Amino acid sequence: MPPAERAEPGERAEPAGRVGRVGHAYLRYVALGDSQTEGLGDGDDTTGLRGLADRLAEQLALHSPGLTYANLAVRGRLAGQVRAEQLAPALALKPDLATVVAGVNDVLRPRFDADEVAGHLEAMFAALTAHGAQVMTLTFPDLGRITPLARPLAARVSALNDRIRSAGDRHGVVVVETGHHPVVTDPRLWSADRLHASPLGHERIAASLAYALRLPGSDDSWTHPLPPAGMPRTTLAAELRWAAAFLGPWLGRRLRGRSSGDARTAKRPELLPVRP
Repeated sequence: MPPAERAEPGERAEPAGRVGRVGHAYLRYVALGDSQTEGLGDGDDTTGLRGLADRLAEQLALHSPGLTYANLAVRGRLAGQVRAEQLAPALALKPDLATVVAGVNDVLRPRFDADEVAGHLEAMFAALTAHGAQVMTLTFPDLGRITPLARPLAARVSALNDRIRSAGDRHGVVVVETGHHPVVTDPRLWSADRLHASPLGHERIAASLAYALRLPGSDDSWTHPLPPAGMPRTTLAAELRWAAAFLGPWLGRRLRGRSSGDARTAKRPELLPVRP
């Protein structure tokens, strides 16, 4: 992300790029996407998932007491599935704010077409903005900076990010650059599977969205490094343990034509009030 414009003393530096409507009070927030938006890595299926969208809704509710929020995201969904399954229900809810975060599951598949994936995302951007919603999305970090075994995917992530930026610009979408900051590689921002954000990671993503919306009290601290701590060294043994615990089961599901989201539905399909 380019640096924020330099502010005079006492002024707030605005985030570079397109930003949300300053001071706007949102009343209907709808989140579309896959496991990150559903909240995997932040809570569990027994106690409940929180995640970036829940956290953003809580921040919005501090300044929009009448806010209602729906989360249509389902883990394992490809961008085309998000479009096919979630776009129509989202439009029916008439959101004035929507987040659309999808595409990583596509990047991980053997067959990947950046234009096809971006086309699904752009179709959602176009439909939601045409119905009056302020739409927000994210670009993705280089997965190889998080787990070395994912380094061959770097070109895919870069290609998808380029297309997300272009599509976002065409439709007035707020595109938040979360992957450019060194802190993104800090293991404390990632869950043990290295594919989903940890609670702290979800908190940082929500903070990036709040900052792009210029919510009162938001700032760029989400880009700051965490306090120093002893970091585990990346070793071959550690990579092999990770592959056995997480990569192997994921590949097994793909070979069987299954998904972690099979038989799952949205956790919050209706607009409901939010308690900040």
